[in-house]
Amino acid sequence: MYLVVGLGNPGNEYRMTRHNIGFETLDYMSGQYNFKINKLKFKGLSGEMNYKSEKIIFLKPQTYMNLSGDSVVEYVNFYKIPVEHVIIISDDTALERGRIRIRAKGGAGGHNGLKSIIYQLRSEDFIRIRMGIGSAANENIQLADFVLGRFNKDEIPVLENAIIKTSNAVFDIIDNGIDYTMNKYNSK
Repeated sequence: MYLVVGLGNPGNEYRMTRHNIGFETLDYMSGQYNFKINKLKFKGLSGEMNYKSEKIIFLKPQTYMNLSGDSVVEYVNFYKIPVEHVIIISDDTALERGRIRIRAKGGAGGHNGLKSIIYQLRSEDFIRIRMGIGSAANENIQLADFVLGRFNKDEIPVLENAIIKTSNAVFDIIDNGIDYTMNKYNSK
């Protein structure tokens, strides 16, 4: 069993903001693979699909970004999901817009959603797919305003491509393992 978590903030006012790229990715996946993310449980909206011999739970925490771990830990504990089978999809301002980077484990890199998950799971050993949204420094605005801002029209095609790559990477992790997937997607 796998738990795939897209990070974001609940509510229409945050839809299509840079910080919600994890939610947008899960919405794309639910449309592509014909499952719904509409079950409210453990402070999150979830949906499920069977993929080959694996059950995958898709989760959009509804706790706001800084408390994402509250929802994630409840799913992990209830379903007894190994931490190594948790895949977190998050935005990253240190990566070039549209680029994705996959890691088997590691620190939060300054991301408050990841900090919350690490704290609640008491582990850094979960998989993370970080999606580049560009840098606030390049836009000359405060970080909070940047990540909570909406994508510009010219950013959307690049980010749509990143969402598709991220979706494919999730299934590559399940099919082929983390090392194969990191080698495939982490190179430019």
